[in-house]
Amino acid sequence: MHTDTEDGRRLVERLRAVVGRRYMLTSPSSTQRYRTGIRFGGGPVLAVVRPGSLVDQWRVLNACIEANVIVIVQAANTGLTGGSTPDGDDYDREIVIVSTLRLAKVHLIDQGRQAICLPGATLFQLEKMLRPLGREPHCLIGSSCIGASVFGGVCNNSGGSLIHRGPVFTQLTLYAEVDADNRVRLVNHLGLTLAGDPEDILASVERGGFALEQITRPEGRFASDQGYEAHVRDVDAPTPARFNADPHRLFESAGSAGKVMIFAVRLDTFARDERTAVFYIGSNDTHELENVRRQMLGTFKSLPVSGEYIHRGAYRIAETYGKDTFLAIRHLGTDRLPAMFALKGQFDALAARVPFLPHDLSDRVMQAVASLFPPHLPARMTAYRDRFEHHLIVKMAGDGIEEARAWLGTAFPSGTGDFFECTPEEGEKAMLHRFAVAGGANRYRAVHRQEVAGMMALDIALRRNDREWYETLPAEIDQAFVHKIYYGHFFCHVLHQEYIVRKGHDPVELEHAMWKLLDARGAEYPAEHDVGHLYNAKPALAAHYKALDPCNCFNPGVGRTSKLKHWH
Repeated sequence: MHTDTEDGRRLVERLRAVVGRRYMLTSPSSTQRYRTGIRFGGGPVLAVVRPGSLVDQWRVLNACIEANVIVIVQAANTGLTGGSTPDGDDYDREIVIVSTLRLAKVHLIDQGRQAICLPGATLFQLEKMLRPLGREPHCLIGSSCIGASVFGGVCNNSGGSLIHRGPVFTQLTLYAEVDADNRVRLVNHLGLTLAGDPEDILASVERGGFALEQITRPEGRFASDQGYEAHVRDVDAPTPARFNADPHRLFESAGSAGKVMIFAVRLDTFARDERTAVFYIGSNDTHELENVRRQMLGTFKSLPVSGEYIHRGAYRIAETYGKDTFLAIRHLGTDRLPAMFALKGQFDALAARVPFLPHDLSDRVMQAVASLFPPHLPARMTAYRDRFEHHLIVKMAGDGIEEARAWLGTAFPSGTGDFFECTPEEGEKAMLHRFAVAGGANRYRAVHRQEVAGMMALDIALRRNDREWYETLPAEIDQAFVHKIYYGHFFCHVLHQEYIVRKGHDPVELEHAMWKLLDARGAEYPAEHDVGHLYNAKPALAAHYKALDPCNCFNPGVGRTSKLKHWH
């Protein structure tokens, strides 16, 4: 089915009647930024549809299923593994992308202790709404993505940097499933008593203003991960603390990777820490940092708020190539970033239409502008960059501040490491610099695209008892990389490892070789960024997909599974 066939034209006209001409995109140029992943993946689509209400989204879904087309539901498209875009052109049906960014609405309930989020809601938006109430969402700025959606975290079992909150998880959702006979059914497990047919229910959820008697807490269902603090403290356990395909965290929409169409999720929120302090640790001994981790998780009364690792190589990449991200967040604030990056995407789409313009023109311009600004990192951090290979940023709250200050004062300085307690400004800049690493890796690849073969991105979950956490590669693999960029959530033993590949080497072959090394170490991967179209879904995850989507009409091929109808 194509737009130039009778069936294709009929479906396009039906969808256009639902959402309006402005929000129905069919030309390759207008759909490019929706059907192309920010790092990986892409392929042709019949159309991109941008519904403006939950009822419209429901009608779009029904029209697509009746027309026997594939549906890929997409929010911010910030995923690193291509999981919210097509993957090539070898599908057995046409594809329609349903972009939900217009449905960015959040309802706070129970005095802000919980939030009901609609499909386009972002972490930035939720954080802003909760701030006046002294509360926070599960994740804050995130580790790798600007403008990430709330739904993306739920669908991918994302983790985040906040140690005591665990992976994003909820058992309270409102979603549509399609059975093996192609019948669409709305499932209300949101914990809201709502009357009427599916369109009545969806309209009620979008309006909000729920009466107290409508809100229930279903027995045995939770809106956040339970018991993660004790789990992560078990530093002698021979298994990872958290990873994408953990069977204990696969439940309906949680870990679904878009194999159902979600309309609303209900999540717990958390009290904001009012008194915090940041400690900056440098070391040239990986075992010394591991000892810090084991002491703080295993013996401290107060669990750290976060503990973020940066290798010296990642520090330098972010210092140069993540500078504009750092400056934009610091001086413009997070509220303006989604609009700024949407504008960047539109500029890139327009520039792609002009053959003589260089690829990634916006990245080149932004990099040039950032280079004009003076050094932006604190002098003490810069000195540690030169002295130490490994950096750890530990944030403590409440009584944990004095506990960390006292213990670190006895452990450092050592023969291989040292620490300092950050001023508030230093602490803010240290955390922001850590966040800029992922953007810096993207920028380096963009600016040097003609000079490198590509980029690999692994996020791995190491065993909690693994003392040899720092990677040592065989020489034949190591020499294939221009840069190795290591950073991550150190206390959870979740590391993001990104590699800039030299010309003459195949990134796919290298990644498969790396998988064998990770398997030998007992690591799980991916840890929190979803399998997408890069990784093989392990048996439990593949079974979860098939149970949710027996007709294989939602996002087929994810986890390198079958792209064919009914999984044939």
